[in-house]
Amino acid sequence: MTNGPAHLDDILYPPTEPYETGMLLAGEGNRVYWEQSGNPEGKPVVFLHGGPGGGTSPWHRRFFDPRKYRIILFDQRGCGRSTPSASAPDADLKHNTTWHLVADMELLRKNLGIQRWQVFGGSWGSALALAYSEAYPEVVSEIVLRGVFTLRAHELEWFYEGGASAIFPDEWEKFLAPIALLERARLIEAYHRRLTDPDPAIHVPAAIAWSGWEASTLTLLPDADLVAAMTEPSVATAFARIENHYFMHGGFFDEGQLIAQVDKIRDIPAVIVQGRYDVCTPIMTAWDLHQAWPEAEYVVVPDAGHAASEPGIAAALRAATDRFAE
Repeated sequence: MTNGPAHLDDILYPPTEPYETGMLLAGEGNRVYWEQSGNPEGKPVVFLHGGPGGGTSPWHRRFFDPRKYRIILFDQRGCGRSTPSASAPDADLKHNTTWHLVADMELLRKNLGIQRWQVFGGSWGSALALAYSEAYPEVVSEIVLRGVFTLRAHELEWFYEGGASAIFPDEWEKFLAPIALLERARLIEAYHRRLTDPDPAIHVPAAIAWSGWEASTLTLLPDADLVAAMTEPSVATAFARIENHYFMHGGFFDEGQLIAQVDKIRDIPAVIVQGRYDVCTPIMTAWDLHQAWPEAEYVVVPDAGHAASEPGIAAALRAATDRFAE
């Protein structure tokens, strides 16, 4: 999926290559991969990938008009091309929190000499976009959110403790398989024990099961290529370890923090794009955000799940960036 599914060719901008790449020295031994593409004199936008732990792909540049935007992508700590990778047997995630990522973004903005930028994030990226924008509202020109996720307890319980099994019982059975019967009352914790085990014979199968559950439920219709990409062992290990680490800590937020603090960003132009049949981050969260922040445009895509690669979601996201490009 380097340049995205073929069905997006009529929806998104053509593939484009970076004109600059680099590694941000982010502290605690972390080197964060970043790139710039599009127009060096264009409107700055930063793309925040999902997960946490998902990493960026070349096709993520395609949501933005390369003639009008200066497009910045980066891989958050521990994933993608950033180092050290969370897939390493001795991976240490104690310096990988939401607030480390917010600080990395601000350091990157300053290093690139950007005064204000548009913040674009989906899934976990929507949580990071809200966290960053609430911390630094004065440097955010617009916000585009997709598949809103704020890591409240009931959001995590829905997807990782059994709620979504009502819709995907077959895939849920695979998710339960690595976990002993007596440990299934607290699945995030049970997975944490396995994902932090240094033995690959324990952590790799757990990571594949964790990532496979998410990959199988992301789209309205099954996407075998997406499942294959997300369950490749090293990708799955970094993804599952970082995601589980964040979920064990409630995203490092106070419960309900992101929606409660929306006053800080109320005056920033924004668009919320949500798939009606999103099982991973159900529409309840986007609705709660919309109720708290009616000033933001709220777009429900009637025939989509969670993924940005679904046609209706991709089209709504491009429409948002096209409008803000002017």
